[in-house]
Amino acid sequence: MTTETPADLLEFVWVWNRLQGLGTPPVHRRILRWLEQEAPSQRRLLMAFRGCGKSTLIGLFCAWSLYRRPELRILVLAAEQSLAGKMVGHVRRIIERHPLCAPLLPERDEAWAADRFTVARPGALRDPSMLAQGLQGNITGARAELVICDDVEVAGNCDTPGKRLDLRERLAETEFVLTPGGTILYVGTPHTEESLYRPGDPFLAGYRRLEVPIEDATGRSAWPERFSEAAIAALRRRVGPLHFQRQMLLQPIAAGAARLDPALLLRYAEEVEYREANGCAQLWLLGRRMASGGGFWDPSFGRVEGGDGSVLAATYTDGEGGHYLHRLAWITQREDAPDDPATQQCRQVAALAQELRLPVLRVETNGLGRFLPALLRREMARAGAACVVVEHASHRAKADRILAAFDPLLAARRLHAHDSVFRTGFVREMAEWRPELRGARDDALDAVSGCLLAEPVRLPALSRVTGPSWRGAG
Repeated sequence: MTTETPADLLEFVWVWNRLQGLGTPPVHRRILRWLEQEAPSQRRLLMAFRGCGKSTLIGLFCAWSLYRRPELRILVLAAEQSLAGKMVGHVRRIIERHPLCAPLLPERDEAWAADRFTVARPGALRDPSMLAQGLQGNITGARAELVICDDVEVAGNCDTPGKRLDLRERLAETEFVLTPGGTILYVGTPHTEESLYRPGDPFLAGYRRLEVPIEDATGRSAWPERFSEAAIAALRRRVGPLHFQRQMLLQPIAAGAARLDPALLLRYAEEVEYREANGCAQLWLLGRRMASGGGFWDPSFGRVEGGDGSVLAATYTDGEGGHYLHRLAWITQREDAPDDPATQQCRQVAALAQELRLPVLRVETNGLGRFLPALLRREMARAGAACVVVEHASHRAKADRILAAFDPLLAARRLHAHDSVFRTGFVREMAEWRPELRGARDDALDAVSGCLLAEPVRLPALSRVTGPSWRGAG
């Protein structure tokens, strides 16, 4: 390689990976060749599965672009300012350490910040060499020859028609930032059926596309050294079919395609057993020791017919990732009772928490619930329940919460339900639930999802592998 012949992108990345002690797998070489190709249309869309390393490759592509053209100006847009700054910081570190980028290092570092930097370049341009900006930021007046839209579509900004319209309006501003003959590159994965990246969406019409799903049409892994068939199958079970199809197979599947099939529940009739051994309290169910548990209360005025129901869900979790929906209770009140409705409900909830030995109970504080935690703590003390009351405010759409909680567990057959649960309206809610419907009964689903999402992800424990030791006596 000579100084008269600049390195191509593959050579540039090979040098960097060599310094890092890494290889360049075929899936990366495929993406790098596509990025380097000159195309008549300077509008591009790269979709690659989560974990593919696409952001790392885009960072190397930006550093290589500056190595080839030091006068280039690059704008990085992301859903959040911190994400865009992370990309800019990555490129800055590459330039600082890559041997081919030594001429780009400026003599003074006053323009070498976390969210922007300027390399040594001819002329005096107003804009930095690379600038990070979140979608909510102001890019008016900025100019760039290369605009990178990195993960601009995320779950929180595309779950309603209004948010999707706002996203497209903000992204349309990039056309006024781009200089004539410049390039816009989108990088991401779909999060909704109305995804910005879906084929046929008019917003990215005419964009040259490269799609790299984790599996090809025959089921072969795109990166077998890192994602074996067993690893892909385990990932599919953990995240659920819907998110796997969107994030790993790059298919903008409709949320309505997801169904909560009650037949996937594992039914049981046993009750929990409390034990004490060597001064240690234990809770057992189905011959398994429970690792954690808790309740979730989504309160309302307690009217079962008409309006939202006031529902308490209680679940346990074992050490192998199994979840047990042990109780579902609709909390009601009596008009002829001497106590007010809130006290009546808190007393019932405290009694159930004490009976089920729940260590923690989360109370949905959106709306009515904001006034209940203090009252519930008083009733917990009166009932003698050693249960911590935690206030909880939901910020995600209800349909998203329900899907995120149930989809992976049902697909993996890790959600058990007690006999008593089948005598409530829960099974009917599951069978009739559709995320696109409005006004459908989902009180129990919402409460159970609160329990399930509060639990940490637990992976099955592996037995320790032992063998004869070759080490001599010390």
